[in-house]
Amino acid sequence: MERIDHLLPWSSLGSERRLSVFRFGAGPRKVYIQSSLHADELPGMRTAWELKQRLADLESRGLLTCVVELVPVANPIGLGQTLQASHLGRFEFASGKNFNRDFVELGALVAERVGDQLGLDEVANVALIRQAMRDALDALAPAVSELQGMQRILLRHACDAEVVLDLHCDFDAAIHLYALPQHWPRWRSLAARLKAGVALLAEDSGGNSFDESCSLPWLRLSRAFPRAAIPLACLATTVELGGVADTRVDQARANAEAILGFLAEQGLIGGDWPALPAECCEGMPFEGTEYLHAPHAGVVSYLRQAGEWVEKGEPLFEVVDPLNDRVSTVTAGTSGVLFAIERGRYAQPGLWLAKVAGREPFRKGRLIND
Repeated sequence: MERIDHLLPWSSLGSERRLSVFRFGAGPRKVYIQSSLHADELPGMRTAWELKQRLADLESRGLLTCVVELVPVANPIGLGQTLQASHLGRFEFASGKNFNRDFVELGALVAERVGDQLGLDEVANVALIRQAMRDALDALAPAVSELQGMQRILLRHACDAEVVLDLHCDFDAAIHLYALPQHWPRWRSLAARLKAGVALLAEDSGGNSFDESCSLPWLRLSRAFPRAAIPLACLATTVELGGVADTRVDQARANAEAILGFLAEQGLIGGDWPALPAECCEGMPFEGTEYLHAPHAGVVSYLRQAGEWVEKGEPLFEVVDPLNDRVSTVTAGTSGVLFAIERGRYAQPGLWLAKVAGREPFRKGRLIND
């Protein structure tokens, strides 16, 4: 195992923050795994520690047939953001920006560099594009903030990987994945091993989140240069490992073993691994996800649990205004998986309280919430 420490730019005078990357194995193929980019989402960090121990053991036994780069703490900035004993790791205090938005869009930068060099050799094209991604990031002007510097370091390590896993969680949720629809046939194995409740599929959910900044450039390049042989060579996903409280030891170990079993199935790890489970969740269009809100302020009482299938018109939660005795029942507008609910129990304007993944698309434009 090799440890690589990066000093973040623009730290306050007299202080500094470091981003640590742990590298295992060797070879031409590469896997990149990071956790807790939203720093208060800790199930991924706990799972990453289990992965760290297992990868060290696999490396010592010569069973890694690739390079694995693991970033257990992907956001040292947000990890230190505590206000009156509440950890707030989704938005940077200094700018108000979501830590998982506005990553560098590599497609256009790479097209400018390699467009006239792409041919019919897939292997050569992949090598050319990955080198162009590294070169484009290295050629950017210096970062103007600590957040921008951190994002560039993360993307620089991930951009040339074959498999990218960005480990997150929701508030109270079933395990679920976000990915390109073209990649879903390959992600079915990971979803089955993780016992995920649903996969949400979209080519571009908006916001330039980390996983799409790794996978989407390949799709855009393949369409920009249709005569060249350009595969979708970066299999990237955001994995939501349940809810914020899902940090139990057994959960973290099961998550880690599921991820390793998936990597073994891709030919990236040797040894014997459990067989692929027979059952798998559905992959549904992210355009079919409904965000449900309260019609007024009040105390929320949920009537169903995260992970359950609900039918259109079925009551999901009540909102009670105890001052005016107003009670409202909010029902599902689509049939599907109730995959996430809010952890707070006080309804506020503009904030979602439940998410239902349905089979029929009905939304357009920016799909992801901040």
